[in-house]
Amino acid sequence: MAKRNKSKYFFTFLSIIVVGCIIYFLNNNSNSVLDENDKWVVDFFDDFNSFDDNNWQDQRIWVNNEKQCYLPNGEYGTREVSDGTLKLKVINIETATECDNMDKHGNQHPKTKYVAGRIASKNRKEFVKGKWTARLRIQGESQKSMFPAWWVLGAQNNEPPVQEEDETVCWPLTGSGEIDIFEHHGDYAVDHYTTGAIKSLGECDKGDWWSLRGSVTTTLSEFREYSVEWEENDLVYRLDENEVYRNVGLGNNYPEPMFAILNFAKITDTPMEGEWVMEVDWVKHEYRK
Repeated sequence: MAKRNKSKYFFTFLSIIVVGCIIYFLNNNSNSVLDENDKWVVDFFDDFNSFDDNNWQDQRIWVNNEKQCYLPNGEYGTREVSDGTLKLKVINIETATECDNMDKHGNQHPKTKYVAGRIASKNRKEFVKGKWTARLRIQGESQKSMFPAWWVLGAQNNEPPVQEEDETVCWPLTGSGEIDIFEHHGDYAVDHYTTGAIKSLGECDKGDWWSLRGSVTTTLSEFREYSVEWEENDLVYRLDENEVYRNVGLGNNYPEPMFAILNFAKITDTPMEGEWVMEVDWVKHEYRK
């Protein structure tokens, strides 16, 4: 009787080991399949060894009552590519000068002594959902009135430059939705940025800037990776691949092709010291395999 019990226990123990091995194998195999299906594939990458007109164009526009004039072609050094990075600058040229930047209503920017750089991938590189990432930093210390930004905008946006027939949708309606990946507001805090979506209120020029975003601590003077990705129906914001904020259930609110924007603005009349520089190492877009 004792031998039978020992045999019974042995086979029970052996069965448990076999079943455990099978479960372990299936789990690992399943995870491998999930990992394989979860891979991001790069479909656009710019490391700024040069300024590529196939990827970017200068964008001259007046928004947010900003105090600077955006210039084309790197005038006054406002856009520079050197040593493998892009530099977008705000520069005080000391003398108030005519500015040809217009707002969407046809109003012209007043004369200003502040000039700056702004580029967009509009009608160059536009993508539906996926993941956008830029590796960037702000040179030097934060100052009041600084407003550098890395963001994406719906490709049917009707603001300058208007180059295609379907660019008729006003901000921030669907087709012209806005997602801010990185915005630093120098008037509020030093080593911080905000990230999140603009909530459309259903009318032209009616957007809620603050309810769908978070404030994140960073080290502005160091290169960091700032990204947004569509994860099913969420928008997930990451700093160096670590999740820092999430718009739950809002991913499908932004179904349109979107283009990227990098710009450095001056938001108030507060005096500035020296040149302000946002330095960008690279930009990429990925899609999930």
